[in-house]
Amino acid sequence: MDAPRILLIEDEPAIADAVLYALGREGFSVEWKATLREGLDAFDERTDLVLLDVGLPDGSGFDGCREILRRRDVPVVFLTARAEEIDRVVGLEIGADDYVVKPFSPRELVARLRARLRARAGRADPAGPVVPSAAVLPETNPVKSSEAIPAGVCGFRLDAEKARVEYRGRELDLTRTEYGLLCALLDKPGRVLSRARLMELAWDEDSPSLERTVDVHVKSLRAKLRAVDPGQDPIGTRRGLGYCLREEP
Repeated sequence: MDAPRILLIEDEPAIADAVLYALGREGFSVEWKATLREGLDAFDERTDLVLLDVGLPDGSGFDGCREILRRRDVPVVFLTARAEEIDRVVGLEIGADDYVVKPFSPRELVARLRARLRARAGRADPAGPVVPSAAVLPETNPVKSSEAIPAGVCGFRLDAEKARVEYRGRELDLTRTEYGLLCALLDKPGRVLSRARLMELAWDEDSPSLERTVDVHVKSLRAKLRAVDPGQDPIGTRRGLGYCLREEP
């Protein structure tokens, strides 16, 4: 098996040297670029994971993450000195898989990268559509492929094989996490699911435990549903408890 290919985009040589040494000892193949432009130029179909600094001299790592994921769905892990929760939330919201704060433990960094690569194993071809792993789908989802959601949750249609959801006859353009959240809510219409439970159902098992990210993704999901039907908000909030999918009469 070929060594996992890591693209490291980091402008501090001392940190880059430490990462190159730690990952090289563990059998990773690492390519280092010191600027965002060089990193984007080096990103190709052989890249298995991108380790990306947020504060780069020629641009924001957040913008770099968006561009990388626009081209192809690969794991992106931010490596940064920014420890504030809002930065972590923003990074995860735009599609990053993890967030490692400097200074970091090389052993922890290696473990996190291995976890992200394991989480992506078995998914669809990265060059193709984003398809959630089995862990994303509720284990007891009764909905068959291309069947309407059971009575009481009108307006939704799920094609589980293609990982697509229609609302009011229009296909929703969902991220992997939004799709997992919606599947979890559709599986238990009317039932309140806590943020912790939604994270168990919609996130990979080893994802960071930031329950605030659930609120961010629900807000984004609500916006996409309102864009289809501005007069409806099918996702209900139970303050202090969690979220539920409203049952229609």
